[in-house]
Amino acid sequence: MRQNIVAGNWKMNKNVKETEDLLNELIDKLPHDTKTKIIVAPTFTNLASAVNHLEFTNIGIAAQNMSQFESGAYTGEISASMLTSIGVKMVIIGHSERRAYFNETDFVLADKVSTALQHNMLVIFCFGEELKDRQKNQHFNIVENQLRDGLFHIKDNDWEQIILAYEPVWAIGTGETATPEQAQEMHRFIRETVRNRYQSTIAEEVSILYGGSVKPENAKEIFSKPDVDGGLIGGAALNASDFATIVKSI
Repeated sequence: MRQNIVAGNWKMNKNVKETEDLLNELIDKLPHDTKTKIIVAPTFTNLASAVNHLEFTNIGIAAQNMSQFESGAYTGEISASMLTSIGVKMVIIGHSERRAYFNETDFVLADKVSTALQHNMLVIFCFGEELKDRQKNQHFNIVENQLRDGLFHIKDNDWEQIILAYEPVWAIGTGETATPEQAQEMHRFIRETVRNRYQSTIAEEVSILYGGSVKPENAKEIFSKPDVDGGLIGGAALNASDFATIVKSI
């Protein structure tokens, strides 16, 4: 049975003190007996502090990115072994901002996925179409291609370490709004796409998160859809009360 998951991507926000303050608020406000998997992804400089801070809680820690390379002359990069050495065992790969601003291609992301899996890391794999793709009615093709080229090289048993996160880039900061019905339509398509390539049980058991501007006001309706298993939360993850409300909405 697939798991409900709410992950907070903090992006390039919060220094060490601000990170600790927000984590303390989350510890206080988040439910301690929930079956929902809760994840937060602070910046690289605050990961070690966050791991120590959350050691005895039900909140997991993910990195926002990592290199596909194991080591070497790659200035500014962070390797999987560096992350696991400080207790970080989860990583976000393929976020729309990494694709757009840092030119990460599906083939680069495929290498990153392979590297993360080799280090037994759990991968939150992001993908989704832009506004121009949806306007041209190419959104299903774009998503299918991103899944195929970035993820469908993995083996059946690797899926135990995969979480999918659909990001409708066209509905994030554009003034456009994705409805819960549109979210369900795409999530159903994603599950069918996985089923067409892998075993039916894999498609049924993989968690698919929605990453399109989830807020306390719309979380419950979005999460009520049968193929939506939680959310990858951006801005609302920086507010402890909002994030807690979203977690409680499942």
